[in-house]
Amino acid sequence: VLQDCGADCAKFQKSELEYKFNKKALERPYTSKHSWGKTYGEHKRHLEFSHDQYRELKKYAEEIGIFFTASGMDEMAVEFLHELDVPFFKVGSGDTNNFPYLEKTAKKGRPMVISSGMQSMNTMRQVYQIVKPINQNFCFLQCTSAYPLQPEDVNLRVISAYQSAFPDIPIGYSGHETGIAISVAAVAMGAKVVERHVTLDKTWKGSDHQASLEPHELAELVKAIRTVEKAMGSPVKQLLPCEMACNEKLGKSVVAKVTIPEGAVLTLDMLTVKVGEPKGFPPEAIFDLVGQKVKKSIKEDETITEQAVENRVKKVKC
Repeated sequence: VLQDCGADCAKFQKSELEYKFNKKALERPYTSKHSWGKTYGEHKRHLEFSHDQYRELKKYAEEIGIFFTASGMDEMAVEFLHELDVPFFKVGSGDTNNFPYLEKTAKKGRPMVISSGMQSMNTMRQVYQIVKPINQNFCFLQCTSAYPLQPEDVNLRVISAYQSAFPDIPIGYSGHETGIAISVAAVAMGAKVVERHVTLDKTWKGSDHQASLEPHELAELVKAIRTVEKAMGSPVKQLLPCEMACNEKLGKSVVAKVTIPEGAVLTLDMLTVKVGEPKGFPPEAIFDLVGQKVKKSIKEDETITEQAVENRVKKVKC
């Protein structure tokens, strides 16, 4: 499904439950409508894929030509993912302020994608200072840890704040909102990585499904992102080849507002701007024409041409 939709990578979440939770957390009664067991531990054990299942998933991803990785939800999960030879580690928001975990993960030498849900800018600065000296190949994702996420809590402007604070690393976006518009906007703001949850059916049991994209939405998102990537284009503002037809048809020129006799010195009240045939001086040259002498008479409403002006004011290039 992910490959068909155009995604680059499938990311799961890997936990070694006894290392992620303490005993009391695993023994806690879990009576939510989303529960798959009487305790939270039973619930998580029901959902957690085995090492062999992860190996099978990675093998399948390789066969279909996409990357495969996971968020290592504890240090032992990171050990397993390292052994699995994933292309990069994802650090989930819940471990971003887990500094010993960050150090150990960074020392593995793999690229790192670090989410920032539930964190402050001060914490993210600390994260940067811990990871950067060990492993320079990492990025931050703006993220708000709510499922589903409301637009007013997205704070896309944090992307710009991260770009300013950490100009030497890529910045991305991890979204838990519904729909695709906000993620597309993140790309327009310069997000280099986009992470979204994906489900086959939003009505399935489990708190994440509602905040996930179904395959048709993911395909739409990828298509929109590719379009925006193209549209970002160049920061150089200039007349483009694709604009020439419009410029030829509707581009304006300086024309005579009144009849101008031969030898007259041009003043502003002799000149105006219209779509002219033939083309003459572009409108931005009008002030340069003032004070120039004309070599021949120009009728009212005629284009001012280079041949008619004594000093041949150079056309301003677009």
